[in-house]
Amino acid sequence: MTLLFALIGAKALWLLYLWLLSTIAASYLSERKGYGEKPGLATGLILSIIGTIVWLIVPARRDSKWKTIGAFGRGKNAAKRRTA
Repeated sequence: MTLLFALIGAKALWLLYLWLLSTIAASYLSERKGYGEKPGLATGLILSIIGTIVWLIVPARRDSKWKTIGAFGRGKNAAKRRTA
């Protein structure tokens, strides 16, 4: 009987990791697109992986980091400033 509970616990741990990673990704995407971290955190917590997909579809605001710097980078000017 303890073996059964151990298997359920391992699956629950992996699902918890998946839930937390999708929440982190949704929060990052919403902040990068100019909406702040809290809306992404909320959608990630409530919708899990679907929340991340939602923030990939939502358009970025005009002056957001997504539009000015890019999805992951620090921008071309940051690399030039670092070397100069």
